[in-house]
Amino acid sequence: MTTMERPITIAISALGGQGGGVLTNWLVSLAEKCDYFAQSTSIPGVAQRTGATIYYLEMFPKTTDDKPPVMALMPMTGDVDLVVAAELMEAGRAVQKHYITPDKTTLITSTHRVYSISEKMALGDGTGNSDMVMAAAHKSAKEFIAFDMESLAAEKGCVISSILFGAIAGSGRLPFPREKFEDAIRAEGKMVEANLLGFDAGYTAAQTPDTQTTVRVPESLITGAANTAAGKALIERINALPEAARQFAYAGAKKLLDFQDIDYAADYITTLESFAAQDREPYDLTRELARYLALWMAFDDVIKVADIKTRSKRVTKYRAEVRAKDNQIVHMTEYMHPRLEEIVGTMPTWMAKRVQKSAFLTRFFEKFTGPRLSDTTKVSSFLMLYFLASLKSIRRKSLRYAMEHKEITAWLDRIKRTIATDYDLAVEVIRCQRLIKGYGETHARGMGNFNMIMARIDQGKLTASGVVVMRTAALADEDGIALKDVIAKAG
Repeated sequence: MTTMERPITIAISALGGQGGGVLTNWLVSLAEKCDYFAQSTSIPGVAQRTGATIYYLEMFPKTTDDKPPVMALMPMTGDVDLVVAAELMEAGRAVQKHYITPDKTTLITSTHRVYSISEKMALGDGTGNSDMVMAAAHKSAKEFIAFDMESLAAEKGCVISSILFGAIAGSGRLPFPREKFEDAIRAEGKMVEANLLGFDAGYTAAQTPDTQTTVRVPESLITGAANTAAGKALIERINALPEAARQFAYAGAKKLLDFQDIDYAADYITTLESFAAQDREPYDLTRELARYLALWMAFDDVIKVADIKTRSKRVTKYRAEVRAKDNQIVHMTEYMHPRLEEIVGTMPTWMAKRVQKSAFLTRFFEKFTGPRLSDTTKVSSFLMLYFLASLKSIRRKSLRYAMEHKEITAWLDRIKRTIATDYDLAVEVIRCQRLIKGYGETHARGMGNFNMIMARIDQGKLTASGVVVMRTAALADEDGIALKDVIAKAG
């Protein structure tokens, strides 16, 4: 008879596509092969990142009479030995639910983020505070293991579930030898080599000192550009920037490389270099500029939207979401609401101005405006989007590009003028870019709010704290009512 008084309890939180079910099956197989009873249950989450699926497992060693124990179907507060989260905020939710306790629980989590619907819907930066979650996890868990598993999975060419499985083994929390974990992967018989590679990477990372404080920074942009002389030169320039700004600069250059080309990304780095030369430690200004300048330079236009909608990865993802079989046709119906401004904005500047001056041409192009549904499974609809995406090659000559970069130049000039006299105000001017997003009416509203605040700055009526107040008000509602109230009170 075993002296074990309670089962080993494990809670796993994983999003769709992260292999939570596969991970659970591996653990059940592992336990059973090691002569343990094992039971697993799951509570499905909601699609599109509004919730994760929670898997719960209990393991108990078999007795001499093989009498199975009675096991629970869900985790209980303060009674979970091992919590595994495939995304950082899911670890935070486990802390909130008190599944993690400092006297018992080992917490294993990936530090990367998959943003929720509520985070994406926020007018401003609605993202959760990752630093706060990390601090709470450190405080709550008996043992805490955290590293960027998504980047590691991409680097090894495997799925994140194998990284998690390796981290579980590396934690030493379960009473099973490493080879038994690997046998569970082999027994499933799917993607064995890739999963074993990911398992080894996760195992090693979990046993590496200070893993929980490590944030992996990409060493290249995207494969194609990074292997060119221009790509390597750009990477070297990014590495020469202040460390505080480097991570945002990597992400920004990658975004702009995808948005336009490597020359466009190089222009971005050139701008950062010029401001970094005027900055000082801790380089808050350069860090914030690296973030917000990239967002503005990668503005949303018709070309960008069409490019995203015609990518094969999007079609593959959509088919996977609806679980379409290889021989099934999936119709993708796109909702579009083009305005005359968007249509004219894609044209070369000279052409756009001619259309704007001509009543006849304006009426002609207005026929293509308004809400409509387009089945992009049809060749004609797809070719229309494909043509719009192809205009990327002439984007720099378009009216929209000229308009955006006129505003960007004015914004950068304002920052330069402000640095010498009020550093904190210059940083807040940079952060005001978060008001500008989207296209169409959304972009127009954001730009209007941005310009109202900039006008008061130019008039010398705002300090850094005043800008924060007005920016917060501008993000409070879509109609700008709160901002107008603040401006009215300020006089």
